[in-house]
Amino acid sequence: MRHNRSINHLGRKSGHRKAMLANMACSLIMHKQIETTLAKAKALRMYVEPLITKAKDDSTHSRRTVFSYLKQKEAVTELFRTVAPKIADRPGGYTRIVKTGFRVGDAADMAIIELVDFNEAALTATKKETKKPATRRSRKSAPKAEAPKAEAKAEEAPAAEEPKAE
Repeated sequence: MRHNRSINHLGRKSGHRKAMLANMACSLIMHKQIETTLAKAKALRMYVEPLITKAKDDSTHSRRTVFSYLKQKEAVTELFRTVAPKIADRPGGYTRIVKTGFRVGDAADMAIIELVDFNEAALTATKKETKKPATRRSRKSAPKAEAPKAEAKAEEAPAAEEPKAE
């Protein structure tokens, strides 16, 4: 039974688990996207999202707090310099987990975990999706587009008749 087991222990002792999650979080921050198992990706999301929230406030205290979790100076610098300004207006949900299938060796569920605002392909796809495709109702607007052409021809015809009248 899993009474009062709020986190996934991932089959590791606490020291090994903390070190693994710290290394994975540093890799995620540095590379913006990593591929891992689904269970580790879900555990990493719970580990890294509070750190990203903490990085929104660029103070010495928050830098030291984040450094105590990550333990890599380069990752902390990257988090506070590039990641935090880009996600400053986002209220949460900084990561995205995409299932990619099964691993060949042991058929483990694999997933890609990525920072949401740094996936350029997904950002351009969402911009393209905002345009609505043409529907049947738009056919009614087509005759309106032809009507100005007909009016333009009607305006040209009287202009041609006026010189004849003079």
